[in-house]
Amino acid sequence: MIPIQNLYYLLCYAWNRVPDRSEWQSVDSAPFHRPLELLTHLLLSGTRRLLVKGLSQGYQEQEAELTELRGRVLLAPTLARDLLRQGRAVCAYDELGPNTAFNQLLAGALDVLGRTRHLSSAQRQEVRRVRGRFPSSVVSAPFSRNQLRAVRRLRLPAAESFLLNVCELIQRGALPEPDAAGRTRFQDFRNDERLMANVFEAFVRNFYRLEQRRYRVLSETITWQATAERSEDLDFLPNMLTDTTLESSDRKIILDTKYYAAALRPRYDRQRLISPHLYQLYAYLQNQPHRPGQQLEGVLLYPATTRAVDLRYTLGGHPVRVVTLDLNQPWEGIARDLLELVH
Repeated sequence: MIPIQNLYYLLCYAWNRVPDRSEWQSVDSAPFHRPLELLTHLLLSGTRRLLVKGLSQGYQEQEAELTELRGRVLLAPTLARDLLRQGRAVCAYDELGPNTAFNQLLAGALDVLGRTRHLSSAQRQEVRRVRGRFPSSVVSAPFSRNQLRAVRRLRLPAAESFLLNVCELIQRGALPEPDAAGRTRFQDFRNDERLMANVFEAFVRNFYRLEQRRYRVLSETITWQATAERSEDLDFLPNMLTDTTLESSDRKIILDTKYYAAALRPRYDRQRLISPHLYQLYAYLQNQPHRPGQQLEGVLLYPATTRAVDLRYTLGGHPVRVVTLDLNQPWEGIARDLLELVH
């Protein structure tokens, strides 16, 4: 299991955000026992900053009986209530305020966290205190995937986008508690291999984007070096999309991340590399067009869980390295190992 404090770094880089030093110090010193406690801490600290600065505002449609016309007159309810003879009308109008879709989602997330038993009483109390600082006009939205998807379609500033990612991760592990109306239990998202594979891949790619200047960092589509009698047959070839490509004038590294429990698998009483992973990387290397003066290399990177691995080969004329990254060590060691890997 990845230590909870290190999850902070993985998530920050995966979400393309340089870790904040003051926040890192508070995370590093806190005795977190569950990932939910870390996510709640990040949600609270980010929400406090938004409240100090002032929650974002947007125009929301309001409907009310008015003595003066404003916006659009809604004839059907106005006539049904016989309001015209009273000098009144039902109007629909836009009003600027903090009751935006994002703020509604944030309030809904805090409402759910304020009731769960998966947080300490002190943290639940702090959640309720921060929720109480919201303007009364902000109405909680259901803390659901549909609401998250709706907010995801909006163009949010960086601070709100980070909190949206936190909310999404919290909601992903949320399950209703049986026989406990209104309460929610939460799974440890570190057990979700597909999710963690995506986090690990994005973490590595964005770490190199933010922490070094030698290479251009991208995820690239590789074109098959193939021909066919009928050109339409080429459309059936699968896409080749690298996890991370690091490129300079004299060196190109195709780095494929694999979030697996082990880099080796037992086969006939011996440990072997996972063949599909190696075949995939080999296909990437073999289909790269040659550039004079540029060394092409391949790396398979696994998180170290059961044992450390560092294997080096030459395949098809290209250096290939299969290596593990120890995510259980202090963050400084993780950063050092990643930088040394492409040195």
